[in-house]
Amino acid sequence: MALPSRYAVTLPGPVGGHGAAKVVVVQLLHDDGSRPADPVWGDIDGLWRMRIVGEAATVLRAPSEYEGRQLCLHAVPLP
Repeated sequence: MALPSRYAVTLPGPVGGHGAAKVVVVQLLHDDGSRPADPVWGDIDGLWRMRIVGEAATVLRAPSEYEGRQLCLHAVPLP
């Protein structure tokens, strides 16, 4: 089964706030040196890197405002 080339990943709002969630689109990275069985997705700005299994995205790298937060995010494949 082929991997989706893009996902929409929902990011949480600020801690303790009631701000709306944000969405980041990530694409499959081919030049990251990962093994084919261990793919990595990233955004176009290079701020986010994550592994995605099913609909769960585990963050490998995030912008500074998300540092120190345990992030397991919802991912939806895009056409």
